[in-house]
Amino acid sequence: MPAGLKRCYGKGDLHFITFSCYRCLALLKSACARDIFVQELGRVRDEMGFALVGYVIMPEHVHLLVGEPDAGTPSTVLHKLKLRVSRKMRWPSVTSETLRAFWQTRFYEFNVYTDCKTKEKLNYMHANPVARGLVVQPGEWLWSSWSFYNGEGPGLVRIDVVK
Repeated sequence: MPAGLKRCYGKGDLHFITFSCYRCLALLKSACARDIFVQELGRVRDEMGFALVGYVIMPEHVHLLVGEPDAGTPSTVLHKLKLRVSRKMRWPSVTSETLRAFWQTRFYEFNVYTDCKTKEKLNYMHANPVARGLVVQPGEWLWSSWSFYNGEGPGLVRIDVVK
């Protein structure tokens, strides 16, 4: 692990995770790309046994609020998820250059251990598409957990309620 990078696993906390597409390119700009991501997110969650508390998929980055998996760590979850999505995508270059990767290496993580912080992170995620000008209201962005928390149905992937 690189110097200065510290991950705190094994305490049963939720983890607010952010990761980006390679060079912050909008490789998830199409509905099809975001649908593929959501499908793989659900599969990896079911296979690895972690709670998916919230998410938003933006054109060039992703935010997740997850619990720790039954086996492994959030790092192993992200490794599997990123690998599967990049293999499924067959991404075209957004620029004229050939891309070396689909995802940036590494990810940002913040341990969430209070209800207040959980609500803060969920609100932040759900407001992200509005703040970026992609939609006017959070419910217009299909690729987030907003619809679940606002009683408008299960959304595109099952959300786990944590106590």
